[in-house]
Amino acid sequence: MDTIFISEFRIETRIGIYAWEQTVAQTIQLDIEVGLPGEHAAKSGKIKDTIDYSKIVGRIEQLFRDEHFQLLEKAGETIADIILGEFRAPWVRLSIAKLGALRNVKKLGITIERGKRD
Repeated sequence: MDTIFISEFRIETRIGIYAWEQTVAQTIQLDIEVGLPGEHAAKSGKIKDTIDYSKIVGRIEQLFRDEHFQLLEKAGETIADIILGEFRAPWVRLSIAKLGALRNVKKLGITIERGKRD
């Protein structure tokens, strides 16, 4: 399976369960791998035969403008659902992390994998 990846994608958002987290923006980082349906783009060289990663980035930015999440797990699951559903990817793996959220911790977060990898 061919994949596209988006690395170190950073967004400023309000996320968390604590009162201060719901009022102060934090930086989150996403690292995303998206399975491509077939090898059509590698052969055709046409954007219509792949998933446009710039549209994935734009959609995720829109998601965080429109919604506020309490848990990284819920944000990650929502992103995975969008990539699988709206972009019709067969498989996705993503890590979502808060940067510098705790003293002495560079980043903390989760990794989820959804769909079927051929």
